[in-house]
Amino acid sequence: MIAKRTGRLVVLTAGPAAVCLALGLSCPALAAEGGKAYQIDLAQLNDSGSRGTAMLSLKGNQLTVQIESEGMVPGQPSAQHLHGSTKGHDFKCPDATDDTNRDGVLSNTEATVDYGDINISLTTSGDTKAASGLAVDRMPVADKQGKLSYKRTITVAQDVVDHIKDLHIVQHGIDRNGNGTYDVQGAGKSELDPKLPQEATAPTNCGMVMGASVGSLPVGGIETGGGAAAQGTHGNATLPAGAALAVSAAAAGVVLLARRRSSPAPVRTETEGAAA
Repeated sequence: MIAKRTGRLVVLTAGPAAVCLALGLSCPALAAEGGKAYQIDLAQLNDSGSRGTAMLSLKGNQLTVQIESEGMVPGQPSAQHLHGSTKGHDFKCPDATDDTNRDGVLSNTEATVDYGDINISLTTSGDTKAASGLAVDRMPVADKQGKLSYKRTITVAQDVVDHIKDLHIVQHGIDRNGNGTYDVQGAGKSELDPKLPQEATAPTNCGMVMGASVGSLPVGGIETGGGAAAQGTHGNATLPAGAALAVSAAAAGVVLLARRRSSPAPVRTETEGAAA
């Protein structure tokens, strides 16, 4: 076990699984040997009831995206993307206040103000360009229980590698009238493509990178603001107090286990000022 201490984070290089378990998340597989992994917790939008966990694993210019979500519209495709900026602009997940026309549905156009344009379309096959954002025939489909599993490895440009922590995942598709399908009776036609119902393109969940890498822990006191945990930019996310305590306990358990299995020699080192 090696812990690198920075001004804000302690990166426990052997602790991602423990952190996932402590948060009660069904985490996808971790990054390949020698790579970097970034965890994303997907939270509902549009009162969809959808939630999930995603992992972005980088090894060189190979990006593996794994998503496990639930509460999706059963049997329906879910358009999904990496949104945000690779040019240093600050984007975040939206909330209900972004429903500017007050029609009760947060449309993709309204939400884009917060989460930015599409950077990568997370299709199941073919290209992953932004132009494929509405290629619903190449998007994953939820099962009869509304669960969706996705995994794909793609080659990305260097700017994506450099700014992966500034990107975030958005899944789309809601069932406003509860009839088990996307239709115009639920929320009208999509403002993106009138051939599609608004239900098909409205965001159902969104998530930002949690910490500089999986297993990252805040150093010092827990930051809070306005009740819900506030998420900072560039991966410095703030966890709710209970979750932070669970993460700390999990990390401590990993450290203890490593010490028991190792020789009496010290198994933890600290490097002041190292990058997370």
